[in-house]
Amino acid sequence: TAQNREMPFLHGFRRITLEYQPLVDEILALLALQDAGRQDTRESHACLGNSGSQLSAMRRVLEREAHSPFYQEGVSYTLLKVTELGLVEAAEVLLEFGADLSFEDPVTYYTPLHIAVLRNQPDMVELLAHHGADINRRDRIHKSSPLDLASEEPERLPCLQRLLQLGANVNAADKNGKTALLHALLHCHCSSDVLQIHNTESIRLLLEGGADARVTTEGGDTVFTYTIFLLDDMDFNSTEEEEVQNRFCIRVMQLLMAHGANPSECPSLESFTYRCLQNFTCHFPLLRFLLESGAAYNCSLHGPSCWSGFQTVFDCLCSHVSVLKDSSISTEVIQMGQTLLELMMASSQTIQLPSDFEVDVNSCRYHEEKIRTLFSSVKQLEHTPQALKHLCRVFIRQCLRPWPIDVKIKALPLPDRLKWYLLIDHTAAGHEDLSLTDDSPSPHP
Repeated sequence: TAQNREMPFLHGFRRITLEYQPLVDEILALLALQDAGRQDTRESHACLGNSGSQLSAMRRVLEREAHSPFYQEGVSYTLLKVTELGLVEAAEVLLEFGADLSFEDPVTYYTPLHIAVLRNQPDMVELLAHHGADINRRDRIHKSSPLDLASEEPERLPCLQRLLQLGANVNAADKNGKTALLHALLHCHCSSDVLQIHNTESIRLLLEGGADARVTTEGGDTVFTYTIFLLDDMDFNSTEEEEVQNRFCIRVMQLLMAHGANPSECPSLESFTYRCLQNFTCHFPLLRFLLESGAAYNCSLHGPSCWSGFQTVFDCLCSHVSVLKDSSISTEVIQMGQTLLELMMASSQTIQLPSDFEVDVNSCRYHEEKIRTLFSSVKQLEHTPQALKHLCRVFIRQCLRPWPIDVKIKALPLPDRLKWYLLIDHTAAGHEDLSLTDDSPSPHP
């Protein structure tokens, strides 16, 4: 009827209750599962429904009821219940007696395979797949595939591994264009407990399984969209949470960049590198990683005319020091800025600046002279041929990629003075040394 079409959930629930629930109840009673939902641990479920006597009794009931009305629905719904608890042997019997692998839960519209993933039952996933379940099937409501669901929770990693082994389509997209990789990244942003973010293994498996790191949804979201959300969250987190998120972002960026993702594309607000530069005091470890891993400090598509790392760092510096009266804090911020400028210069043989590169140092209420000195050093380098030792430093650092470069430099069989020149560390130079030219003094005579 028209009313039933408008209320599919209620209609389905009514059919279970009035038509095939008695058969379901009888089978579950034989397997001692009627109260299983009230038990707290998966270990308690493991002893249910798999004994020889229980399975034999179950077979007798199925044989007796094989020609009864709604038998197919009853046995198929029972499969959903035993799937939930990972009772593989009971599921095999139900499949033998005609349980439908495409049967949908009347409330959630999930199939047995979806439920097996949601309950993290990898052996059940394999059983259902071997009996013909479509491992790429999407549920009717959310249009999520089993792989999408497996990627969303770190606890479902065993199911994710099993689905990939079974040949699940790693680049299939849902109705919004999100692949399993984007589902995994979105979950990281949506996690309610920042300190429990540990979905990197799922991301690694997806990428190694062929996931496209350059995928874009219909709405324009990329792999960086959700990591940028994490950056924004860091501004309001505790120090401990910020450290956890920084480590997580570094690990994720390592994986994404190793599989072809570019963090320095445009537009600027969707560029991970640019967003880190905008607030470099919070994201300094991330920026160091990005630059030492080869990320461009300008828009990688259009160059500095689109967005410039140098311009962004100076804008951020002026914004910070204009409100920082505390000399020790402002000195640390300026030193961070200097280190980033050096990292950018040491990442390419030719320094790329915007054609209209200027900094309004008059807006700096404090430390105006320090910012002017830094800016003058950068402008001087723009019009000066690069020294041979600078070119050598760039070449050596590029050869030592990827990050961490400092560890590799310290292991080189070189004099300390040369190592110092190759290293770029905001703690290595004196805080008052604001020159960025090759005439900068070294700590050794």
